[in-house]
Amino acid sequence: MTAVAGRKGTVFTWTRFVLLLLFVFVFLIPIYVLLATSFKPLTEADPGQAWNLPRTWTVEAWRVAWEKLAPGLWNSVLLAVPGSLLSCALGSMNGYVLSKWRFPGADLLFTLFLFGMFIPYQGVMIPLVQLLVWVDQQAGLQGVFYGGIPGLVLAHVVYGIPICTLIFRNYYVTIPDELIEASRVDGAGMLRAYWSVVLPVSAPAIAVVIIWQFTSLWNDFLFAVFLTGPTSWPTTVMLNNIAGAQATPYSQQMAAAILASIPTMVIYVLLGRFFMRGLMAGALKG
Repeated sequence: MTAVAGRKGTVFTWTRFVLLLLFVFVFLIPIYVLLATSFKPLTEADPGQAWNLPRTWTVEAWRVAWEKLAPGLWNSVLLAVPGSLLSCALGSMNGYVLSKWRFPGADLLFTLFLFGMFIPYQGVMIPLVQLLVWVDQQAGLQGVFYGGIPGLVLAHVVYGIPICTLIFRNYYVTIPDELIEASRVDGAGMLRAYWSVVLPVSAPAIAVVIIWQFTSLWNDFLFAVFLTGPTSWPTTVMLNNIAGAQATPYSQQMAAAILASIPTMVIYVLLGRFFMRGLMAGALKG
């Protein structure tokens, strides 16, 4: 019986291993096409030859893609980094108050926060544009909030508050209340308890929010088209504008797509080990 069970376990292990390799192979097919096409000269970069390796290897497409995409990459950095950090800070403080400092109407307020997750981008575009134009006029600015990166950051931070609050609130529910009570006994106030007790153990939730918001901000296209001008266009808009007049430069588009995706992949690699832990926190509690 032991030998039979051992053989069954071995078969199951090898079957799972083969299936995982198959899934990895299927997942990597688009990456292979991107890489192979990006190193081809324009004469070879054709959809009919997408599966073929380059007969002549060249990095010209990468050079051109970098020149066209570099301003957009920098604009995306100016958008995604402060936007992610601000969203993380606001979501953390909101989640802390809603989970550990109960007050009358806390559950109702949390529910109202969650309603913001279901408002589609298209439903707020016109009033959002009008608001940013009004802010510029009142502040005596021109093209800062409407037409510039600050307005895009503001839009994404406000739009990201509901989901960031939800993630942090569900994570903070798993932190024992006894820790907060002990800090109160030691004389810690609301902010001191947050800074000394809650924030040091928030790494998983912070990782989830940073990944979520950074990806959303970096991949944004709709808000970027509506709220920014040519000098403030992020990567996605610049990537969309890489096109030829007579022929489509497939090799340049593939190289640009890879360049545009590298920052989000780096974020996942650096913070991915915290992702599932933070995402599942609070799933069975609160």
